[in-house]
Amino acid sequence: MNFTAIIPSIISFVVCVILCPLLIPFLKKLKFGQFVRDDGPQSHLKKSGTPTMGGIIIVFSITITSLLYMKDHKEIVPVLFATIGFGIIGFMDDYIKVVMKRSMGLRAWQKLLGQILVTAIFGFYLSNFTDIGTLMLIPFSGGKYLNVSYMFIPMLFLVVLGTVNGSNFTDGLDGLEASVTVLIATFFTVVAIGMKSGISPMTCAVAGSLLGFLLYNVYPAKVFMGDTGSLALGGFVAASAYMLQMPLFLLIVALVYLVEVMSVILQVGYFKLSGGKRIFKMAPIHHHFELSGWPETRVVAIFAIITAVLCLIALMGI
Repeated sequence: MNFTAIIPSIISFVVCVILCPLLIPFLKKLKFGQFVRDDGPQSHLKKSGTPTMGGIIIVFSITITSLLYMKDHKEIVPVLFATIGFGIIGFMDDYIKVVMKRSMGLRAWQKLLGQILVTAIFGFYLSNFTDIGTLMLIPFSGGKYLNVSYMFIPMLFLVVLGTVNGSNFTDGLDGLEASVTVLIATFFTVVAIGMKSGISPMTCAVAGSLLGFLLYNVYPAKVFMGDTGSLALGGFVAASAYMLQMPLFLLIVALVYLVEVMSVILQVGYFKLSGGKRIFKMAPIHHHFELSGWPETRVVAIFAIITAVLCLIALMGI
C-alpha cells in the first residue's frame, strides 16, 4: 500500500495544530473578535468576541504543504490559486468587519467583483494551460462524459460562484463548515488518487488542515475561520471538481452548500414578493433548525453525516 498520500495530510495537520495555539491568543490580543448579529439566534450572542479570521491558519498550512509538492504536481497550481484568491477576498471582508468595525464587511458589489475576477483567471488558466477540456463526468453513467462546449465558461462561473458562496453561508455554526468540507476533501482525495490526477497532495493537505482546525473549532469554538477560511475552502472545492472534470458531482457531495445558498435566495426572494413573510424561521437553513429547537451540535452532526453518506453515494456514481 502506498502511504505517501497520507504524508501531506500529516504535514498540514501538524502545521495547523502548532499555529492555532500560537495565533489564537494573538487574535484575541488584537481584538479580532467575531461580530454577532442581534437578530440571530440568541444563543450565539455569547460567541461575540471569539477570535475570527482563523482561516489564515487553514490557508497557510494548505499553502505550505502544497508548495512542497508543487514541483512534481503542477496540477496543484490552479487549485491553490483559487483557494488563495478567494481566501484573500475573505480576508479583506473579515478585516473590514473586525478591524475597521464595519459590520457588513466588503460591499456586495466589491465582493462579487473580486469573485468574478478570481473565477475569470482560474477559467483562463483552465482553458489555456491544462488539457481539462469541456468534458464533465456524468454521475452514474458508467464513465460517460458530457461535452458542454460553448456553455463551459458560463457554467464555470455559475458553479464556482455558487460553490464559493454556498461554502460561505455554511460557515455559521461551530465546526459546521470544517466538518462538511473535510469530508468533501476526503472524497476528492480518494478520487484524485484513483485517477492519478496530480492534485491529491493538496486535497490531502486540506483534509489534514481542517482536522487540525477542528480541534479548536468544534463547539464551543475557540476560534472561527471567518470568510477568510470559508471562501478559500469554497474555491478549493470548486477548483478541485473542475480539475477532476467532476463539477456535476458537486450536486451530490456539496449538497449542503447548495441547500444553504438556496435557502438564502428563497428566503430573500419570498420576503420581497410576499411583503415581509418568511419561508424559514431564519436563513441560512442551519439557523432555521436551531430556532426549531435543535442543539447546535446536533445540526452540525446531522449535516456532516448527510455529507458523508452523499460522498459514499458519489463514489458509487463514478
